[in-house]
Amino acid sequence: MIEIERKFLVKNESFKAVAFAQNHIAQGYLSSVPERTVRVRIKGNKGFLTIKGNSNKTGMSRFEWEKEIPITEAKALLLLCEEGVIEKTRFEIKSGNHTFEVDEFYGKNEGLIVAEIELNTETDSFDKPEWLGAEVTGDIRYYNAYLSKIPFQKW
Repeated sequence: MIEIERKFLVKNESFKAVAFAQNHIAQGYLSSVPERTVRVRIKGNKGFLTIKGNSNKTGMSRFEWEKEIPITEAKALLLLCEEGVIEKTRFEIKSGNHTFEVDEFYGKNEGLIVAEIELNTETDSFDKPEWLGAEVTGDIRYYNAYLSKIPFQKW
C-alpha cells in the first residue's frame, strides 16, 4: 500500500507514437489536504476511489489505497468534490521493465504534460526515453490535488 513514484516534465509529444494505451480521466477531490487526499476518478468506463497520505522526505513514497467503484457512484461522488475537477488524457508507454504514465492536461491546466513512473524501491533504475524532461518529484505544484486548486495557467 506504499506508492513509490517519480515525476517528470515532458519535452515533446513524441511519446504519443509509442503509447500502447490511452484513456480520458476526470478526477476530483473530496479532501485535498496533504495528510489524506481522497480522490474520485473516472478512467475510461471505470470508477475509482483513492486515498493517499503525505509524501516522505524524498517526495517519492507515500501511502496509497485504491478501490474500483461502480461508475455511477464515481459520477455521483464527482458532484460532491471540491472545486477544480481535473481533465486529462493518460497515455501508457512501455520503457524497459517499466511503464510510464503520461498525463496531458486540459482546461485550466492546458499546456502541462507530466510523466510518472512507479517503482518497486526508491533506488530502482529505469530507462529514460528521449522525450523525458526535468524531474519534478516532490514538487507539490505538480500534484493533481494542487493543480485542482491552483491550475497551471495561473502560475
